[in-house]
Amino acid sequence: MKLWEKGIPVNKAIEDFTVGKDRELDLYLAPSDILGSMAHIIMLESVGLIDKNELPILIKKLKELYKNAVEGDFVIEDGVEDVHSQVEFLLTEELGDLGKKIHSGRSRNDQVLLDLKLFTRDAIKEIVESTSEFINVLIERSDETKSVLMPGYTHLQVAMPSSFGLWFGAYAESLTDDLELLLSAYKITNQNPLGSAAGYGSSFPLNRQMTTDLLGFNNMNYNVVYAQMGRGKVEKIVSFAVANLASTLSKLAYDVCLFMSQNFNFVSLPTEFTTGSSIMPHKKNPDVFELIRARCNKLQGIPNQISLVTNNLPSGYFRDLQMVKEVFLPSFKEMNDCLNIATLAIKNMTVNSEILEDSKYDFVFSVEEVNKLVLKGIPFREAYKQIGEQIEKGEFQPEKEVDHSHEGSIGNLCLDKILDKKETTLENFEFKKIELAIKQLLG
Repeated sequence: MKLWEKGIPVNKAIEDFTVGKDRELDLYLAPSDILGSMAHIIMLESVGLIDKNELPILIKKLKELYKNAVEGDFVIEDGVEDVHSQVEFLLTEELGDLGKKIHSGRSRNDQVLLDLKLFTRDAIKEIVESTSEFINVLIERSDETKSVLMPGYTHLQVAMPSSFGLWFGAYAESLTDDLELLLSAYKITNQNPLGSAAGYGSSFPLNRQMTTDLLGFNNMNYNVVYAQMGRGKVEKIVSFAVANLASTLSKLAYDVCLFMSQNFNFVSLPTEFTTGSSIMPHKKNPDVFELIRARCNKLQGIPNQISLVTNNLPSGYFRDLQMVKEVFLPSFKEMNDCLNIATLAIKNMTVNSEILEDSKYDFVFSVEEVNKLVLKGIPFREAYKQIGEQIEKGEFQPEKEVDHSHEGSIGNLCLDKILDKKETTLENFEFKKIELAIKQLLG
């Protein structure tokens, strides 16, 4: 079944090529498509395009289909082109001509726009929640290890004293900035395109504000041409925000792989979190972090893939946009899986509290010794020279202590401030408003 069929069968090879992976990928969108149809027909009834007594019949059936979709029992049958066609086919099969009324004032163009936005809203919410939990774990580990010193590096050369408190806390704060970018992407996503039809509006007296409110959108894409132009743009913006998050996680994963090597021996994972070698019985490999790194690097390539598909398209709809779904829809689960497994691994990681007892790290305290001389009144450049001479002569003997107290330093991690930043950002997502709207729609 195809919503656009006019009695002339399509060549099988052409059909297979043009449908592509839509049947498989549209299963991601099934719950969203059904919710959108519910809001749309409530609006159609309000403007007289569906009779008052017909609405409860359609709503009842759509609620049944929504339950099936959420539970994973919704199927797009062979011969049915996409999720939109399947929903209308099932309604028509059971309700006859009444099922055919749901498409009034819509096009598959604004249907898929709506489906993608509803799906993306939910997917961002899941990633935000996972990121928030990961930040909490990093903050906890930072507080636990705030007094455990480790070397800091520049150019991969021993530089200055750091601490595990700083290291864990750095990634916690980095992720709070990633949430800010996700918030911006979320706000752009959370605008209703429904009613733009094929991209040029409709002669029906549609009430777009009603569907905006019913689906919990913050506002709508007002211009119908721009609503259609948003296809691909929203996915690119969101994928950049996800890629930014993936970049943070990839950097963390690289650190862990480095720190777990015997040459560093800064951290370790429980044996059950590592893998072994088929010929080297001593091996305990950090495969989990290597795969986080690789998957997150792959996620960082998605914005570029979407850009290459969309960047030379004029305004209006083109079938090229179908290809965006193939890289975009599965990316959220992959990102979420990486966040969840990283949270589990970091929670169970052990840190080495005796790293700086090794004399090869003595020079990490050189700046501390320079600063001590400065505090005694010696000009900085003279103090720098004196300590430099001690190092060259092999006479440098540091006191392996640090006394940093300014905001964000070893002795003042400002973990409460980082958590405040996170909570403020989370509040701005206003997830509860959407949850209430969808609950009322389903109720």
